[in-house]
Amino acid sequence: MEDFFSNILIEKSMLLDILLAIVLGFAIGFEREITNKWAGLRTHMLVCLGSCIFTLLSIHAFPIYAHSPQADPARIAAQILTGIGFIGGGTVLRHGYSIYGLTTAATLWITASIGMACGCGFTALAIVCTVLAVGTLVLIRIFEKQYIHKGSKNPRKFKVSFYASYEAADNVYSLIIEKFKSIFEINKVASTSNEGLMKISFKLDIFDKNPVQALHKELNSIEGIESVSIQELYE
Repeated sequence: MEDFFSNILIEKSMLLDILLAIVLGFAIGFEREITNKWAGLRTHMLVCLGSCIFTLLSIHAFPIYAHSPQADPARIAAQILTGIGFIGGGTVLRHGYSIYGLTTAATLWITASIGMACGCGFTALAIVCTVLAVGTLVLIRIFEKQYIHKGSKNPRKFKVSFYASYEAADNVYSLIIEKFKSIFEINKVASTSNEGLMKISFKLDIFDKNPVQALHKELNSIEGIESVSIQELYE
C-alpha cells in the first residue's frame, strides 16, 4: 500500500512537470508563430513535451537498474540532443547566398533544454530560461532594427508586390531584375481581382540603412507600377 501511494505521488509530480513543459513550450512557440515561422506553436510545444517525457523516463522508468554499477540515468535523455539536431536541421533553408531558419533551429534547441529541465524537476530554471529566451527573441529584434545597421552578412529581407498593365508588365519585369541584384524570388501572374493588370511580386535582400525609402526611390523611377506593397520578412 505504501508503494502504491508513493507511485501516485510520483505520477502527480510528473504530471506537473509535463504541464509546465507544455506551457513553456507554448510561450516560445507563440513568438515563432506570430512571426510566421514554419516551426511554430505546435512544434515547440511538442518538442518541449517530448524532451520532458524522455527525461522523466530516463530517471524513473528503470528502477530495477537504479543501483546497478552500469546504471546511467542520462542515457535516454542524452539522445534528445541527437533528435533535436535532426529537427533543427530541417528548419534551416538556403536560397542562394542567404540562409534562413537558424534562429528557429536555435529556439528548438533551447526549447528541448527547457523540457529536460522540467523533467528533472528544475522548475525555476525552466521558467527563468523561458523568459530569457522569449526576451531575447523579442527585445533583441527591436534592438537590431533600431541600432544595428545590417551588413552583407545579415541583410534585411523584404517582399514587394505591385500591379502593372499587361502592356507594361514585361518591361517592368525586366527592369526589376536589372535594378535589384539581390532578388532571390520573383513571380508574375495575372491579377484575379483587377482585370487587365498583372501582379508582380519579388523577395530580395536589402543592405541600405533605410530600406523602405530606398525601395520606394528605386520603384518610383520605373514607369507602369501601381499600388506598391512592401513587407519585411523576419527570420
